[in-house]
Amino acid sequence: MTSEVLDEGAKAAAEAEQSGGLRQRKKIATRHALGVAAMQLVIERGVDNVLVEDIAEAAGVSTRTFNNYFSSKYEAICALGFDRAMRIGTALRERPADEDLWRAITNAVMSEYGSADHPLDPEWMAGIRLVTSTPALRGEYLKVQGMIQYSLAEAIAIRSGGRAAGSMFPRILAAAVTGAVQAVMERWVHSDPPAALAPLMRRGLADLAAGMQRTFGAPEPSDTG
Repeated sequence: MTSEVLDEGAKAAAEAEQSGGLRQRKKIATRHALGVAAMQLVIERGVDNVLVEDIAEAAGVSTRTFNNYFSSKYEAICALGFDRAMRIGTALRERPADEDLWRAITNAVMSEYGSADHPLDPEWMAGIRLVTSTPALRGEYLKVQGMIQYSLAEAIAIRSGGRAAGSMFPRILAAAVTGAVQAVMERWVHSDPPAALAPLMRRGLADLAAGMQRTFGAPEPSDTG
């Protein structure tokens, strides 16, 4: 069984590997392999039927190596989302300096979701629904959402320069974008029949921009480019 979501994570991990030293590349590759193995196994078997030892074996490493990266199987299951959150913040910081803020945010978010333009098969989606509804994982998913917000807020503050000094705006805008991403993911997970993630993500960000424009009468943000 394959997944465009996991494929996108593999591409991002490969790009990160190319940019670092040998030791760092190996660490990134091992962490990604464990994250992919964890997600695939829990979708196939259910969270309660997967052990740390199973994840380590599927990734081709020892349990001791697993413990060097994660403190529990729940952290490993959510690792792909956590790493994606950090990459979105990095992508925003690296957007061109002359790009307006909303365009930069949209492009940074879509750098992680933009290629997921085909629906996944129903069996895979059913597995994702089962995993994301597991009570034991809620705390880890909340942590991922918090990291998206933190990473975005930091990047927004950097892009805003001195204008953001002492302002709560970076955190507020980051929270709004994080909320939009979460709403899109919930819509995607529960879509029936399965829907492609990328168009939903673009729509969710556009809905946020349009709603802000209608509510506050601000100039409408630029479309993504």
